[in-house]
Amino acid sequence: MKKIALTFATASLMASPVVAKGCLKGAAVGGVAGHFVGRGHAVAGAAIGCVIGHHRAKVAAQKQARAHNPPKH
Repeated sequence: MKKIALTFATASLMASPVVAKGCLKGAAVGGVAGHFVGRGHAVAGAAIGCVIGHHRAKVAAQKQARAHNPPKH
């Protein structure tokens, strides 16, 4: 549990708000999932969850931008 808290603290201090978008939520979910998988997997789960969360936030932002600014023909 201490490693998860340290991972969150490090990620929030090192990442800018744009980069961290979706990362913290994904890291929380991944860390919990990794914790239940087995010993030592919480940190790996948090890292993978951060990447997936960031990707999902990026895709959602692109969809929202396209909805507000449709392409001009």
